[in-house]
Amino acid sequence: MSEFRLAFPACVVAGKHRLTAEDIVLLRKHAFPEGIRTSQDVGAMLALNNSCPEKCAEWNAFFVEQLAGFIVNHTHPQGSLDDINVVWIMRMFTTDGVVNSALELELILHIMEISADVPAELRALALDQLRLAITDGIGGYKQSRAVDRRSITRQDVDFTMRIFRSIAAGGVIAVTPAEYGVFQQIEQATLRAANHPNWAGIMAAVELRDRFEPRRSRWLRIVDEEPVAQAAVA
Repeated sequence: MSEFRLAFPACVVAGKHRLTAEDIVLLRKHAFPEGIRTSQDVGAMLALNNSCPEKCAEWNAFFVEQLAGFIVNHTHPQGSLDDINVVWIMRMFTTDGVVNSALELELILHIMEISADVPAELRALALDQLRLAITDGIGGYKQSRAVDRRSITRQDVDFTMRIFRSIAAGGVIAVTPAEYGVFQQIEQATLRAANHPNWAGIMAAVELRDRFEPRRSRWLRIVDEEPVAQAAVA
């Protein structure tokens, strides 16, 4: 197995405790002048994110913008997602179904927003982060949730609609069994009387439909390359 090494200036930035706005300018200019375009670039981004404990807001925006753009627009199927992309996303950014950080959850949400098509499994995964925050107090959404309570807040409503807005039409949110199951778990874990009023409207709009989504045989190219796999577990 070959050793993954960061090139200059990423190797210098990776040794810092905090990523600053000046570091982002340096990375944009010298490390990624054309943006994230290769699997090596992805590996470098993940290594930087894992090596620096503190990040500035500019890093968060850069990380989300660049990785989401690469995953959606520069891997097959371009402009969209399929179930193979979802497997890779889960492998890289979750542990046992739990999204590892608020930043990685924001990345997943942005990926969903800029993709023309999103497999139901990814929406179910994202929604399950709300359940995990409420019932287990863990996960990326827990880290960004303003109020720690076992009921649905306005923030939770907005989070849910961010996931499902693209498929909501005519007052109906048509979901698959996987998505419906997460909605039901959240409903059972909270008290209806304590939930935000808009949650009842969401639940009334949810309609179970067994949509068929074919599995494809290809694999996301960057998963099989050693630098990305090593950076993901750094």
